[in-house]
Amino acid sequence: MKLKVISPETVVFEGEVDMVTLPGASGAFTVLKNHASLVSTLTPGTMIYKTPESAEEVRREIDGGIVDVDNNVISVCLY
Repeated sequence: MKLKVISPETVVFEGEVDMVTLPGASGAFTVLKNHASLVSTLTPGTMIYKTPESAEEVRREIDGGIVDVDNNVISVCLY
């Protein structure tokens, strides 16, 4: 899967991931390969993702945003 995380100022991350956990408006949710398409708002919280190269998860605090998941591409626009 490809994860693209952008903020108004810069591209925060772009690369392959095995999983992404995001703080959604109705609670945290995890996106894995072949996840159904969705669009959701994000609330302040922790975004977690794991790359194929690393055994450890990357954790990043976010202030909220919007996520679009479609065809194994996860696009996150941060506030």
